[in-house]
Amino acid sequence: MPLFDSMTSALSRVLDLRQQQHAITASNLANADTPGFKARVLEFDDTLTAVMEHAKQLQLHRQVGDHLGSQAVRDPRIVQFDPTPWTVDDNSVLPEREMARMQENALLYRAVSEGLSRRLALLKYAANDGR
Repeated sequence: MPLFDSMTSALSRVLDLRQQQHAITASNLANADTPGFKARVLEFDDTLTAVMEHAKQLQLHRQVGDHLGSQAVRDPRIVQFDPTPWTVDDNSVLPEREMARMQENALLYRAVSEGLSRRLALLKYAANDGR
């Protein structure tokens, strides 16, 4: 019997995806003044759907941490934004959009992290016989 259920594993994968989105957004902001740089974003909805489907199907015992990890987490789909027509340097980074994306991502990361923390606290409670 596995220690962690599929939902706990899926929440862990969602945290990984949120971390990847944060890195991509930080890269976009760092390159806001780089001529020709194309802003990127992780296709989170499609990737999350793939992760959740994978979590439902995965009922095998894992002996190595990432042995049967979802391909969607390792290689999520990343799309590039085209620059706006009025851009002079062909850079598609809009700092306001990136900051909003970063704030949204941070909020969702904290929410998922809190949910995972509570699930683990329940396991700890059960392991300690309710003490």
